[in-house]
Amino acid sequence: MIRFLLALCGVGLLVAGCDGNLVQKIDQEGDSLISEYVAGFNATDEEVYVQQFPNDKAAEFMKDNVPVFECPDKELEKTWYFRWWTFRKHVKSTPEGFIITEFLPEVPWAGKYNAICCPAAHHFNEGRWLKDPTYLKDYAAYWCREKNDARRYSFPAAQAFLQFYKVHPDMDLIKDSYEDLKQIYTAWEGDHRDDPDGLFWQGDGHDGMEVSISGGLSPDATGYRATINSYMYADAVALSTMATMLGKPDEAEVYAKKAEHIKTLINTKLWDESARFYKVIPRHGDGSFSPAREEHGYTPWLYDIPKPEWADAWEQLTDPEGFKAPYGPTTAEQRAEGFKVFYGGHECQWNGPSWPFATAQTLTALERHLHRQGEGPVTKKDYFETLQTYSDNHRLTKPDGTKVCWIDENQDPFTGEWIARKLLLERGNKYHERGKDYNHSTFCDLIISGLMGIQPQLDGTIVIEPLLPEGEWDWFSLSKIYVAGEEISLIYDKNGSHFGKGKGFFVYVDGKKVFESDTYAIKTVL
Repeated sequence: MIRFLLALCGVGLLVAGCDGNLVQKIDQEGDSLISEYVAGFNATDEEVYVQQFPNDKAAEFMKDNVPVFECPDKELEKTWYFRWWTFRKHVKSTPEGFIITEFLPEVPWAGKYNAICCPAAHHFNEGRWLKDPTYLKDYAAYWCREKNDARRYSFPAAQAFLQFYKVHPDMDLIKDSYEDLKQIYTAWEGDHRDDPDGLFWQGDGHDGMEVSISGGLSPDATGYRATINSYMYADAVALSTMATMLGKPDEAEVYAKKAEHIKTLINTKLWDESARFYKVIPRHGDGSFSPAREEHGYTPWLYDIPKPEWADAWEQLTDPEGFKAPYGPTTAEQRAEGFKVFYGGHECQWNGPSWPFATAQTLTALERHLHRQGEGPVTKKDYFETLQTYSDNHRLTKPDGTKVCWIDENQDPFTGEWIARKLLLERGNKYHERGKDYNHSTFCDLIISGLMGIQPQLDGTIVIEPLLPEGEWDWFSLSKIYVAGEEISLIYDKNGSHFGKGKGFFVYVDGKKVFESDTYAIKTVL
């Protein structure tokens, strides 16, 4: 059961009331909305690769599993349902249970059953909001069995499992995965550190970020990167937390000390004070920083690693010479000498194009920064506008001029064209539409955790602190959010005219009103 506590930054009231008819009405209207959106998506879709839930089962799956979101911004709303529609395509049944795929066609660099760990943390962040936890429970068990595949690419497995646990708490997940996760962690320590007490290294390609300015095509171009080191810090924290949950205080202390050591190394060695940014140190160089700021330098903010006074790094996100672009953010700062958007060579380059993986990761890092430290050099409005740009990026203009919802690999940050798709089509690649419906990022989690601010905690409480700037919308609703089996619903009606149930912001649990306020610009703890 959700613990009912209250902590407010603003004016609000904890109430005990029942208005289940309103929530039921919104849920029912949501089912109609899903049917409408799915019909539109299916009508324009070329269904080449089919897994567990084909298009004719999409509406049923979504009605059973995904949250209902309505808002005045219909393009953002459309992208929300589109991303759940595409996520459903990647639920794959195997002889060993369900997994979540990245590509729909089978690719040679994948592991067993076409699984790839590179985007798996995104899969857990997004998929945890499905009502049925079976898919991700099976997926977690898969990575525990396939430990070598879990290290083909950088992947903070323990941290990802804990994010899932916060929404669907099940101690069996912790008990069953803890020893396997320890083995995965130890393996990283054994072969991705030159010094047992030093920074971890990784190649940009095995970070999923090939041909980056700090990396390149050479297999020897490894570096001490903020990505892999932040993931190892996060996993050490997660393992310490799991050990505490399992009554292993000595092991909890070991991992806590590992985490603190890595955090110190990240902040003393990878922070470039002159650039005011985290940068890569090439592994076989002279110890100097790579010359460019790269978007993955925001990774430490995912885990509260940076010092508070380093928040000015976020100014680069909204700087047109930094990462801001019409279809951005860019993966490298535009002022950098190595920045380019190149329609040649390797089809997947991270030296300038916009990548959904990086955009989602950056927005998640920004969400966590704003929730921890509040506004400063970066604001809720910056989050909202970057999210809107990201939503608008989910489009493709077909040869006949029609525009459809689309998610693919990398994107021209100035025109919105999908670069890898164009190159692969020109080159006659054997994979028909390899990147179509690409599952390499999140979107819906950015609305749930960020814009609507729903933050389940390990102690069973739920913090609700929307990042939607005040005055942007006169109404919104988000329902069928299931945490520990109970439905959370948020409803806002500025003047009471949209839903007809009064003015203000309301929180419901299983159809019962538990909180109301004049404003959503408030921090609530259930």
